[in-house]
Amino acid sequence: MRFDILTLFPGMFAGPLDESILKRARDAGVIEVALHDLRGWATDKHHTVDDYPFGGGAGMVMKPEPLFAAVEAIQPLAEPPARVVLLTPQGRRLDRALSRELAAEPRLLLVCGRYEGVDERVRGHLVNLEVSVGDVVLSGGELPAMLLLDAVARLIPGVLGSEGSLIEESFEGSLLEYPQFTRPAEFRGLPVPDVLLSGNHGEVDIWRRRQRLLRTRARRPDLLADADLTPKERSWLDTQPDSTEPLPSG
Repeated sequence: MRFDILTLFPGMFAGPLDESILKRARDAGVIEVALHDLRGWATDKHHTVDDYPFGGGAGMVMKPEPLFAAVEAIQPLAEPPARVVLLTPQGRRLDRALSRELAAEPRLLLVCGRYEGVDERVRGHLVNLEVSVGDVVLSGGELPAMLLLDAVARLIPGVLGSEGSLIEESFEGSLLEYPQFTRPAEFRGLPVPDVLLSGNHGEVDIWRRRQRLLRTRARRPDLLADADLTPKERSWLDTQPDSTEPLPSG
């Protein structure tokens, strides 16, 4: 899968792209990431990409000319044409479902906004999808683009070392992940739940599933409405006392 990223600050991507999972995926050729500096499509000597908003108001707005020219120049660099995604607080929320939808695309072109946003003609006639990473305003679309890239890339076959690690991640099946423990079995008087030391994989699976239910109810009860639960699981959950946090008991 190919990611084209259009930004005023391509240097911001050096760290995330050159470390860990994304680096290994790029080195293996599973994903391809191309960075494009928007100022390369500005036509004046100052490489201007923003201007004052019509009607007045604070801040600056990204001009349509360099954005249209950049996207039109980037699209022919590979096949097929990319789905153009604008990172903006006004967009569709990035979640597991959207990440899977985008991971099915052969190519994405991520447009990183800045300043007070982009000219509305860019929204209406250039981009295919607007995406938000949360109800928060950031300095630009670069950090959201990194989040989207990471969330989407890990769903592409071959990116993760173990495909099984995706199965019970947080938000898979609209449930949070169960508590995790490792050695030592007791640390500062805090023991690991007995069931995880029992060697009984069936009991471990039941414990983990129930912990996912309890943890989701405690931390993100809004997810339960869409969770894939059996009637028996919903009935069991209804019998459990409310708490701010499930106890990882054996």
